[in-house]
Amino acid sequence: MSTLKTVCVYCGSGPGTNPLFIEAAKAFGKALAENGVRLVYGGGAVGLMGAVADAVLDHGGLVTGIIPDFLRKREHALSRVQEMIVTPDMHERKRLMFERSDAFVALPGGVGTLEELVEQLTWKQLGRHAKPVLLANIDNFWEPLFSLLSHMRQTEFIRPGFTVDILKADRVEEILPKLKAAAAQVAEREKALAPEVAHKL
Repeated sequence: MSTLKTVCVYCGSGPGTNPLFIEAAKAFGKALAENGVRLVYGGGAVGLMGAVADAVLDHGGLVTGIIPDFLRKREHALSRVQEMIVTPDMHERKRLMFERSDAFVALPGGVGTLEELVEQLTWKQLGRHAKPVLLANIDNFWEPLFSLLSHMRQTEFIRPGFTVDILKADRVEEILPKLKAAAAQVAEREKALAPEVAHKL
């Protein structure tokens, strides 16, 4: 069975308008550090990205940042992380984030966060991997997406047998317990991205 050693966090490069978003990012970073779980994230020092990474580091945890070269200045690559990987493009960034993570968490964010999240859900739906994917539904941020997924099921664009297996946590304290429980059900061989998929990224 799989253990939870690393968690990839997708989140906004801005702070958003709700102070609860930054608070949640900091609280989750602290929880990761205190539980000995390494953070894998987009490498930036700004917004929710910076908040979660700083919190991990401030509480003695480990961080891997993975950032495309063209975003290093725009998102202010966080220099104090233990490991910073600079990739030539977004595809390589996403492949490495996948390979280095045991689970995925989406905090509030924008189009980029949504795109990374949906890609993981798609791969999981198609049986390409079995790693846990969780939406941190801070102050109901992700409710519109849950409604859209429900609409897709009702209109049978998400058909029976092709369910979208997604975890939901309304509070930061729920995230790691839910991920650990889900990861414990995943065999190590099921964590790997199918070779033909990885090769194309």
